[in-house]
Amino acid sequence: MPKSSHPFEIKLNALQNQTQTYLHEIKELIGKLPNSNNTKVISYFTSTFNISHQLDQESLCLGSYHIYNIGNEPLLNPSICITLPESSPFSFSGRYVHEKLQQRLTGQNEWLRFSKTPNKNEYWLKPVSKTSIEPNEIISFTNFQIRWSPNKSYAGSITGFTYCDQFQDGVAVVNPINLSVIHLEQEETT
Repeated sequence: MPKSSHPFEIKLNALQNQTQTYLHEIKELIGKLPNSNNTKVISYFTSTFNISHQLDQESLCLGSYHIYNIGNEPLLNPSICITLPESSPFSFSGRYVHEKLQQRLTGQNEWLRFSKTPNKNEYWLKPVSKTSIEPNEIISFTNFQIRWSPNKSYAGSITGFTYCDQFQDGVAVVNPINLSVIHLEQEETT
């Protein structure tokens, strides 16, 4: 396939190569850690932002949550929890269905939102058609959106944890999404 010379595609390819290099380095570092079994996992976000400083426009984070099994054994019954900070201006949406609509699921990359706690800032999700993640396999919850309005100052971290039968206490993402903006009131001029 011929390489494109379009600046956007060149930048996208460079970012994909950089991500693969980082994942390889992380895998090597984790492989050196003492571990009593061959079960290892990395969870991470990828994201892009459209930040607005106009009071009448929303800002947007478009992201994906990835689970990478870098161990030698399958991860059984995977699920994730994405948490928004308390009292934040952030709203979350994504391609998932609720437990009550589970019978309508048909696709291979479908995710189900289920209730684990009454906390409305926690989004518990599990893949519908995947009950295990094989060694060297990555599964992803893709294209979620976090929106907020720039009409006031805000700060917070969007965190994530991966759960499975082997890691019932959860494994945190290696790169939480940190957002912080200070809104400066425009001074009136006379």
